Amino acid sequence: MGTKRQFRIWRGDEDGGDLQDYQVEVNEGEVVLDVIHRLQATDAPDLACRWNCKAGKCGSCSMEINGKPRLSCMTRMSTFEEDETVTVTPLRTFPVIRDLVTDVSFNYEKARETPAFAPPTDVAPGDYRMQQVDVERSQEFRKCIECFLCQTVCHVIRDHEENKQAFAGPRYFIRAAELDMHPLDTKTDRKEYAQAEQGLGFCNITKCCTEVCPEHIKITDNGIIPMKERVVDRRYDPLVWLGSKIFRRGQVPQTSVTSGHTSGAVHASATHSGVHSHAGGSHDPRAEVQAQRGVNWHREVPKPTAPAVDDRGKLPLTELTFDRAAAPSPFGDDVTFPLPPEHLNFAHPEQDKH
Repeated sequence: MGTKRQFRIWRGDEDGGDLQDYQVEVNEGEVVLDVIHRLQATDAPDLACRWNCKAGKCGSCSMEINGKPRLSCMTRMSTFEEDETVTVTPLRTFPVIRDLVTDVSFNYEKARETPAFAPPTDVAPGDYRMQQVDVERSQEFRKCIECFLCQTVCHVIRDHEENKQAFAGPRYFIRAAELDMHPLDTKTDRKEYAQAEQGLGFCNITKCCTEVCPEHIKITDNGIIPMKERVVDRRYDPLVWLGSKIFRRGQVPQTSVTSGHTSGAVHASATHSGVHSHAGGSHDPRAEVQAQRGVNWHREVPKPTAPAVDDRGKLPLTELTFDRAAAPSPFGDDVTFPLPPEHLNFAHPEQDKH
């Protein structure tokens, strides 16, 4: 038989709430998520909690336990004293939906704004080659399970709501660092983009994001600091400055998405330099310009301009390595299912025959 333990759990919704006390049975070897499930089965059947894998790999069960952002499925009850009250609250950086469930759509908006991997145009898909050392260099960042604990603990977002529009957060800084280290990525302005559009300069490297990462990614030391150093080298190093004066006629590399660019410059850059936005496959100058200015959740999803299959009726590999940042989903922006056929962003060449 287990022992009774004291829990304080936040109950409420977007209109407000408070902490409520519960006495819950705890057995040896259990984690906090086990206790929450038992509580749902006994005293609080309406308690809302998000979870999925219960193995520390999906990142769904993020919450704050005794004030620290953690995964509830990886937080063992044995880490607390037997007479200690365990307080469980939702992630405080994001809006509460209900009880322990928060709205983390902010992170998906930032993911959509981040330029995607841009493969080399002179190498055919399937012929990409990398040295193992290059694979290992950025492999650490690919361990991210998107639990968003680093996002919620970052005080730039947590304490300043006004920063959210201009600050992507540590999760997307390491995404930029990963692509900047990738030898096959053809976008050379990752550092400038991180500085100008993701708010890299706001980060003051307190390393709190690294401390809460369940995958033990050294976000600050291996991702953010190297990116900040590269930005400083390019912008302020006197030798780099002199070299730019001699070889580049004083032009400072800029991204095609910096807010200071005019609409014409944005479209010209997107057309001639191979830098694309999240406007998808529309090839519409107006959609490109609009997309460069930010995510437009109410846009009309562009229809594909070419068949989705090759001459052999196969899905080409280029569909999987699309060179446009966060290309539109086949489901568009409508998340109501089932979708009507006219809302699908996919057109099979022979679909009208069926």
